[in-house]
Amino acid sequence: MGVLRTLVRTKDVDTVIHQNDEGESHGGGLSKTLTARDLMGFGIGIVIGTGIFTLTGVEAKNQAGPAIVVSFAIAGIISMMAALCYAEVASAVPTAGSSYTYAYTTIGEIFAWIIAWDLVLEFALGAAVVARGWSGYLQSALGLHGSFWDSIMGEGSTVNLGAVFIVLVLGSVAAVGIREAKWVTNALVVTKVAVCLFVIVAGLFFLKMSNLTPFFPKAVPTEGGGEELKQPLWQWVSGVQPSAFGIAGVLVAAAVVFFAYSGFEAVANLGEETKNPGKDMPRGLIGTLLICTFLYLAVSFVITGMVKYTNLDEGAPISEAFKPHIGIAGFLIGLAAVCGLSSVILVDIVAMGRIGYALSRDGLVPESVGRAHPKFRTPFLLTVGTTIVVAVIAAFVTLATLAEMVSIGTLFAFVVVAIAVAVLRRTKPRMERPFRTPQVPLLPIVTALCCFGLMASLAVETWLRFLVWLVIGLVVYFAYGRKHSKLAMGSRGRIPGLHGSVPLDKADGNS
Repeated sequence: MGVLRTLVRTKDVDTVIHQNDEGESHGGGLSKTLTARDLMGFGIGIVIGTGIFTLTGVEAKNQAGPAIVVSFAIAGIISMMAALCYAEVASAVPTAGSSYTYAYTTIGEIFAWIIAWDLVLEFALGAAVVARGWSGYLQSALGLHGSFWDSIMGEGSTVNLGAVFIVLVLGSVAAVGIREAKWVTNALVVTKVAVCLFVIVAGLFFLKMSNLTPFFPKAVPTEGGGEELKQPLWQWVSGVQPSAFGIAGVLVAAAVVFFAYSGFEAVANLGEETKNPGKDMPRGLIGTLLICTFLYLAVSFVITGMVKYTNLDEGAPISEAFKPHIGIAGFLIGLAAVCGLSSVILVDIVAMGRIGYALSRDGLVPESVGRAHPKFRTPFLLTVGTTIVVAVIAAFVTLATLAEMVSIGTLFAFVVVAIAVAVLRRTKPRMERPFRTPQVPLLPIVTALCCFGLMASLAVETWLRFLVWLVIGLVVYFAYGRKHSKLAMGSRGRIPGLHGSVPLDKADGNS
């Protein structure tokens, strides 16, 4: 077999389903305890976070004005199309690997590795960024000011101990068990959704229609914005003069606020821990997007109606909008932010463990790393390891300039999943599909194009950083993964289970 052929060898879909069943029947694998409601809890837990608390003010003030509602709608529609694609493959192939496994069964091993490497970056970076935000929100909500608190919790601290603390606490919850993570996440979600509803209902009483006009502010050129690496890729390629507001501003804002929807795909990583993935996975994915999109649209409409977009606070737009009207609102919104960010960190860590579990099962990383713990039924060592890495990053590194990388990683994963849906319809037409994405291949093609369009709206420097990370990943793959892959080892390969190993039948897939 030539080198090129080994890079695009694929894993048979039946093999993926069979290995999941083998792990369960042998008393091993991951614990199946999740329902559709639990999946929505995890989804809402990771989606509603920094986006609704910060991006609304920043992008409304600098790019879209009151039309930030349209920006959120555009990002929500594209996310919903991606969710429909995820729902088909996640219900048909319920696996801990999510888009990594979908790529493995459709477009080849090297692409699967790339998407897994990309997802590790997305979730690790996202968890670290949010942990530092959690530390700042807690400091603000509790009024912990002064040189001492600033030195251990502020963004200018040498070592952000607040961020380290929350990562270690939530990492421990994720390592102990999915049941415990489910309970914590659901409790946090109830709290922050309740406060979001409070913002929507109470804000309507202070809404002024004059603040919503003009709804689409007139486009103005962006002066001095000119550092080439900071331009959106499409502007750098086309040479178009950057502008804010108007239709162009709405589209640029849509690419940025897409970050607010990122993370819902983590739900698909929980397929092996779902009681009835055929029904529960589509409901969990689509339900998450419907609820979050409604909350985003309503909150952004209310906030831009309460305060003229030119006067919005970029750091804490929601709490600052309520301070003149309801003093206690600032504390409540701070509480919601702390809860919201906590659930994001927790689900990020849970998702990283499941991706690593799938990689170790396929031999692309050492089996011992991803083995399920005999008592907790979680990828314990992997979860502990990723928790420590995230804690170190959150302690020492200010990651605000890298936040766009979360979006580019998410969008790249969406492109892969959309392609997987179209490919599997042709290669596996008889495969059982509890949920079928409508209008295939049209909808997956449109989804992939829309996602790539949003990727093109991200800065050139973000693309460069993304490419550097992928090159590092390729070095790791060729140094270890390609040689130790179960497909490379043939049908005698074995999959790590709970008590020893579980045989991998048909490990050669379609190679």
